[in-house]
Amino acid sequence: MRIFHNTNYNFLRWRWHAVVLSWVVILAGLGVIGTRGLPKGIEFAGGTSVIAQFDQAPSVEAVRAALNKNYAGGGQDAVVQAYGDPTQRQVMVRVPQVGAEQGASLSATAQAVEEALRRGNLGTFKVVGTEIVGPAVGGELTQKGLWAFVLSLVGILAYIAFRFEFAFAVGAVVATIHDVLVTFALLAFFRYDLTLNVIAAILTVTGYSTNDTIVIFDRVRENMRKMRRDSLGEVINASINQTLGRTIITAGTALLSAIALFLFGGEVEIHDLKSQVGETLILPPGAL
Repeated sequence: MRIFHNTNYNFLRWRWHAVVLSWVVILAGLGVIGTRGLPKGIEFAGGTSVIAQFDQAPSVEAVRAALNKNYAGGGQDAVVQAYGDPTQRQVMVRVPQVGAEQGASLSATAQAVEEALRRGNLGTFKVVGTEIVGPAVGGELTQKGLWAFVLSLVGILAYIAFRFEFAFAVGAVVATIHDVLVTFALLAFFRYDLTLNVIAAILTVTGYSTNDTIVIFDRVRENMRKMRRDSLGEVINASINQTLGRTIITAGTALLSAIALFLFGGEVEIHDLKSQVGETLILPPGAL
């Protein structure tokens, strides 16, 4: 199916405008990360997350007051927020401390949070989800996430250098890094937690970006043989126009799928980039 025929848009005319806009977004994002930091999920920061479902939904302030009064570790650093569908009356409590990293005492923090809520006279509730990650596991996951990204860039560089030219490969890697930096900037702006799901999504972004880059590079290589008398800018513009329909169809279908999940994804909290339904326990090495 073709949705564009013989288009002749001058994309390179706006290249410097796009470069300036990208740098504004990236620098603003780096500024936010430098001043406020990038929120990390339990997987990377280490800590304990407890999701409690109440018969009568308490206020966030009441839950925080109960933690401040009854939690031995102190509730000042705890993150308290409503969780999931409001009709479920669920509250999530996240604290940076974790229990000892050995044996049964690993879940001591989760038990202390639950006890603090019970002593806070907040009504009847049950714990429907628990996630515990020790600092050793958080550091290990952070290292593996960085290595996954770096190795993916190395693979992209090697593949495109082999199939096309090294200059093409460098351009593809720079474009991929640009996409990732813009993604991180948006995560910082909207204060989304950096979780394993987010890392997987970022790697997916690099895949989509590289796939479209390779298609356009292939057309550029063909047109460089056919349009020997034209400038490189004209060759690039022609190549982008020739693949424009394919790009929009591919990206558009992925975008529609993402929008559908975002709007109708149900109770897995896609809006918060979390999926903490049920009980999950992540143990550090040597815990068992």
